[in-house]
Amino acid sequence: MTDLESANHDTFLRLYAAHEPAIRGFVRSLLPTRNDASDVMQEVAIVLWRKFDSLDHPENFRKWAYGVARYEVLTWRRDRARDRHFFSDDMSRLLADEAESKHEAAEEQRRALEYCLEKLPPDKIDLLQRAYDGETRIDALAEELNRTAMSLYKVLHRLRMKLVSCTDGFLRKENAPS
Repeated sequence: MTDLESANHDTFLRLYAAHEPAIRGFVRSLLPTRNDASDVMQEVAIVLWRKFDSLDHPENFRKWAYGVARYEVLTWRRDRARDRHFFSDDMSRLLADEAESKHEAAEEQRRALEYCLEKLPPDKIDLLQRAYDGETRIDALAEELNRTAMSLYKVLHRLRMKLVSCTDGFLRKENAPS
């Protein structure tokens, strides 16, 4: 493998690893079962690697990968067209458009939340992370912080409301006509 091929391979792997969960979610939203999505995802990964040279810019990887995934789902569906449990191609395209739109909206919301979290003081970020890590019980955290559970719930509620307000403002500003 030449240095250029190795660099290309590394770039592909980084991009694929970063976007694979979103691509898998997109494919899963278009197919009836997880197993079907896993089968299609194998083909998607192969096609993405084979056609990686056709990607115009790394920033466009997700959109490009969605296009490849959509095509692979349609191919998979066409191959199983006789099964009565599948949607028509028109319905599949409509579902794919809707899924892509929802993924883009979720990505915007994630960016807004990251922006708003960065504006919080480090101790508040730490509190949110500890409270919502899935391993910490609120009553145990409250005891550790010498607070009542109710007062901790109130603090967390205020932080959530602050984040909601901030993300709403961020999204309004981002989507406002220039």
